Amino acid sequence: MDLPKRIDAFVKLGDFLGQFSNPNFTKNEDVLYNDLFFDGFKHQIKLAEEHNGWFNTNNIAFAFNSWANALTESNLNQWLSKYDLNTVEPKIVAIIMAGNIPLVGFHDFLSVLISGHQVLVKQSSNDQQLLPFLAKYLEYVEPEFKGRIQFTKDKLENFDAVIATGSDNTARYFEYYFRGKPSIIRKNRNSVAILTGNETTEDFEKLSEDIFRYYGLGCRNVSKLFVPKDYNFDGFFQGMYKWHPIIEQTKYANNYDYNKAVYLMSEFDMLENGFLMIKEDVSYASPIATVFYEYYDGIDQLQQKLKADSHHIQCVVAKDVLPTEIPFGETQNPQLWDYADGVDTIAFLLKI
Repeated sequence: MDLPKRIDAFVKLGDFLGQFSNPNFTKNEDVLYNDLFFDGFKHQIKLAEEHNGWFNTNNIAFAFNSWANALTESNLNQWLSKYDLNTVEPKIVAIIMAGNIPLVGFHDFLSVLISGHQVLVKQSSNDQQLLPFLAKYLEYVEPEFKGRIQFTKDKLENFDAVIATGSDNTARYFEYYFRGKPSIIRKNRNSVAILTGNETTEDFEKLSEDIFRYYGLGCRNVSKLFVPKDYNFDGFFQGMYKWHPIIEQTKYANNYDYNKAVYLMSEFDMLENGFLMIKEDVSYASPIATVFYEYYDGIDQLQQKLKADSHHIQCVVAKDVLPTEIPFGETQNPQLWDYADGVDTIAFLLKI
């Protein structure tokens, strides 16, 4: 199967996902094989929500919208234009996926198939309903994908390379277990925001999306703020207020109450507004419903710290501070060429 066929298949998959890009799913009669797949996918979405309390309709639809926007012919061609994919000798690439946000492993799945390899997927138990159904749709629109996509719940066997995502602890296991195979092993990462005191209300409202989307469970969610000395958080909390309905979600509220009780019992200083707590802490990974903050003395010093800690950081959100910054509100809208951990997945797949 040549590259244009593979690209066309994923463009059609993007068209299919576009129907589910807002919570009011709307059937488009022009989408291929809708009579076979539309109602079935609605059922899978319902199952995903029932299985994982963090996967509500809004967050699932947001993930689908992101992928529908990404899977266009122009985006795919722009992404792949710098690679020579015509000389790939097909190998079997295993993917061990996380399950913290809906379709979190889709970029790896896409990368393996679009580069001409076969994929062997081991999903997280938290996110098993959506991707196998989309794989079936992909096989329908391009039958040559049949036999190139496998899912397993068993021990991974008979593969040539692996892409595995997990915690720092599981990464050590992965590194040992897959030591004889070409691999990408991803560990815990979090995203940070740099505040200067010059932010507007609109900036903070956009930042709230980076913090609260997916309940803060993604590696691209901002979990830590860097602020100048004597920073006034009033404007920050005003910008966060648009997300106050999040406390109505039971799992989130339970985490908020638990973490607040821990902080109070431990006599930690923290600020809170009824649905979000901020606490001074040098760590990067904050608990649900909490954002850590740390003071900085100057941008140059902060840049050195971020460089030294780059292995902990996925994204840096800021406004006119760093050349590599991501604008407020954009962490959950990566481009196809924005690779997790900065590791070029396609380049890896071309070398195995």
